[in-house]
Amino acid sequence: MSTDQADTKPAWDERDSQAFIDYGRYFVPEREEQIAIICELIEPRGEPFRVLELCCGEGLLARALLARFPQCTVVAYDGSPEMLRKAEQNLAQFAQRFAPRQFDLAAHDWREQQQMAQAVVSSLAIHHLDGAEKQELFRDAYRMLAPGGVFVVADVIEPAHPRSLAVAARAWDDAVRRRALELDGTEAAFDFFTRDGWNLYRHPDPLDKPSRLADQLQWLAAAGFTDVDVHWLKAGHAVFSGHKGEGMRDEG
Repeated sequence: MSTDQADTKPAWDERDSQAFIDYGRYFVPEREEQIAIICELIEPRGEPFRVLELCCGEGLLARALLARFPQCTVVAYDGSPEMLRKAEQNLAQFAQRFAPRQFDLAAHDWREQQQMAQAVVSSLAIHHLDGAEKQELFRDAYRMLAPGGVFVVADVIEPAHPRSLAVAARAWDDAVRRRALELDGTEAAFDFFTRDGWNLYRHPDPLDKPSRLADQLQWLAAAGFTDVDVHWLKAGHAVFSGHKGEGMRDEG
């Protein structure tokens, strides 16, 4: 991770964005499976609908959504101009249904949506918010959803016990090493993963504030979501979701 020279604190910058564009296919355990699960959790609609993606990166999830659901438009947010530029480039064929937007995940202005969405999805982003900020985002995501909509999160989580932390750290290393060997036949990508400190369970970073999975499931329920569930879990990464019931109305 990069370091802000002004205060010596780690900070995400465009060098990190480029590194993730270059190496994300190695770093994210079973990335294709996670994307497939997120898509499966969104109910097909006969009429046009919107999906909000929080931190779209280079557009891999958005591409899968747009290809699977011809009736959907993806409004894709990210804080990195480089990520948004890459996403627009990758999704040129879907330009009419892909709307990139720059934002700050923790800010509130972008949450004032005029039109509700059928799904709000996010991958490897919400762990940058602390517990209170996550709870606020979950409540806002509930309000942004149309009745019957779904909120799907794929993210790193905080292990609940020191032994669990060690397991997650080892399993993540193993997943990246295996992926590097599968794709390239060498461990070069794993060496970069290790050298640059991307395994947050071995290299804690103030930018990373993962929360326990059990807490996040409770926060979803407290925000009003029903059918809260976990769909995939590996190497400290999880995919989980909650639904907004049909006919539900927001309070306030």
